[in-house]
Amino acid sequence: MAENEASGVEERPIDTNSDTNSATNIDTNIANMEGEIALPRSNGELVFAAPWEARAFGLAVALNEAGVYAWGDFSRGLASQIASEEANASPSTYYERWLATLEKLVVTNGLVPPAEIEAEMAEQALLDDHDHEHEHGENDHHHH
Repeated sequence: MAENEASGVEERPIDTNSDTNSATNIDTNIANMEGEIALPRSNGELVFAAPWEARAFGLAVALNEAGVYAWGDFSRGLASQIASEEANASPSTYYERWLATLEKLVVTNGLVPPAEIEAEMAEQALLDDHDHEHEHGENDHHHH
């Protein structure tokens, strides 16, 4: 059963109204976010369009539960991020804004240096821009 619970976060919505989801430990403040910062739901259950969204959600919750930051700090940061993205007519998704908020909080709280996040983002951008069918050596990214 533990195996199903571990994979269930990415495979199905989380029912925040169920007492059987003790593995998720969703705090009431998080589950009941309202307005512009309300979590995407379908029939009252949290929904994620991709596995990374569920991971970003879980990481934000886990860091809050570990006392890294107060949930109010995250929700205010998310509201600010949403307002900024809306003001700039950004096409970003809810969870892209969620992730940007999380990134700012982990840097602010000294968990990850800004340079490390920037390096990871650059590496991911390279992988995204370098999507074609042939193999490279570990550090070989030029074409012949």
